[in-house]
Amino acid sequence: MPYTQSQAFMKLFLGNSPDWYKLTILGFLIINPILFAAQPVVASWVLVLQFIFTLAMALKCYPLQPGGLLAIEAVAIGMTSPDSVYRHTLDNFQVILLLMFMVAGIFFLKDLLLFTFTKILLGVRSKLLLSVMFCSVAAVLSAFLDALTVIAVVITVAEGFYAVYHKVASGKAVEQAEHDLGQDEEVHELHRDDLDRFRSFLRNLVMHAAVGTALGGVMTLVGEPQNLLIATRAGWEFMEFFWRMAPVSVPVFAVGLVTCATVEKLKLFGYGTELPKPVYEVLADYDRAESAKRGRRDKVSLVVQAVVAIWLVVALGFHLAEVGVIGLSVIILATAFTGVTEEHRLGHAFEEALPFTALLVVFFAIVAVIEEHHLFTPVITYVLTMEGSIQTAMFYLANGVLSMISDNVFVATIYISEVKDALDAGVITRENFDMLAVAINTGTNIPSVATPNGQAAFLFLLTSALAPLIRLSYLRMVWLALPYTITMTISGFLAVIYLL
Repeated sequence: MPYTQSQAFMKLFLGNSPDWYKLTILGFLIINPILFAAQPVVASWVLVLQFIFTLAMALKCYPLQPGGLLAIEAVAIGMTSPDSVYRHTLDNFQVILLLMFMVAGIFFLKDLLLFTFTKILLGVRSKLLLSVMFCSVAAVLSAFLDALTVIAVVITVAEGFYAVYHKVASGKAVEQAEHDLGQDEEVHELHRDDLDRFRSFLRNLVMHAAVGTALGGVMTLVGEPQNLLIATRAGWEFMEFFWRMAPVSVPVFAVGLVTCATVEKLKLFGYGTELPKPVYEVLADYDRAESAKRGRRDKVSLVVQAVVAIWLVVALGFHLAEVGVIGLSVIILATAFTGVTEEHRLGHAFEEALPFTALLVVFFAIVAVIEEHHLFTPVITYVLTMEGSIQTAMFYLANGVLSMISDNVFVATIYISEVKDALDAGVITRENFDMLAVAINTGTNIPSVATPNGQAAFLFLLTSALAPLIRLSYLRMVWLALPYTITMTISGFLAVIYLL
């Protein structure tokens, strides 16, 4: 029976996503103009929730298309303007550069990263110790690098592990099926359990590392984009910023590591999955085979990548240039001295980050709607009426809650601007301003681990090619982050009250 026009449209619209999802997005697009005409503020909040829904369904349909349709409609019906979207994009151009070049730069260091982390994975047999190492190393790196850079490294490593096992195990399964069973439908069954446990193992390590980027990112001026913004408004240098944050960031860091060890030891919230022995053997065999066939050219390539990695750490640590520009230098150095000069080989490095870069610009359109309709202003105004430690603690909580549903950079920008205006107007003292700046920075960095919306690194992980491979959905990510959200948010809140 031939398709009708509507059936043909539904088959094309949003690709292979479920029909119920397509109808939901169409419903959003229809109801928004009507609601906006009646209640603009309510419609703006509804739009924010709709966008969060598209993120939650990232494994059903990449959020760029449904979220982009919502953003285009928001501009078309007057919820925000193209100029406002452009301004927010321009304000975050450092993040755009970072995604374009730094993530691609990490791609050209993947041989070194896979070599290094394979040695660690094979050498450290304790899952608990390995998890704490991933969390703590990610934290230390994020304190001096950018969280997106660190999570890009983690994604590259995890994809490498998955590719090695899946390729080898699939080949062995095919051979075994052909030899013993003679039927292809049994192939997947032979390694399904090991693959599922390996996916869970990788999810555990990736989430520990992702939380680690938040633990370290809150500590220093270069850890997160909003840190630099806050430090500039407050006039703090690198070490002053660290010492200002230390009363909150250091206790939270300790609590984060304890939480990591606890959930692994007690196997809570989906953690505690051990590396299956067959997978370990595959990775060990792969490592031995790679070591055996590694020639002089391969060894020189690893040395070159190591030198470039040292340059990356030094350049970022001393902030010799903007992060994205440093990433471009990594691409040039790593490719020029390892013989990667063909355009098509360079192009593969950009495939991972550019869809997310486009999604981030769509996200800025939603942020522009939030700003245009002052959705957060009532909260800010109310908190400013409080006094003393209660005011500081409420700033921490308000920033945290809003960062869970919005972008922490945007929330920090709005809050620090309002507080700076209050200082300039003489409403608060310099001492109060300093304490509120700490509360804003810690509030936007720590509780925001609750959802992928809050931190760009988490959102990048959710929408990466790795997420569907290891079955890391939005809700599963929220569940895995929940123990950290509870312990880190509470410890940060207590530190803001009693230690600031």
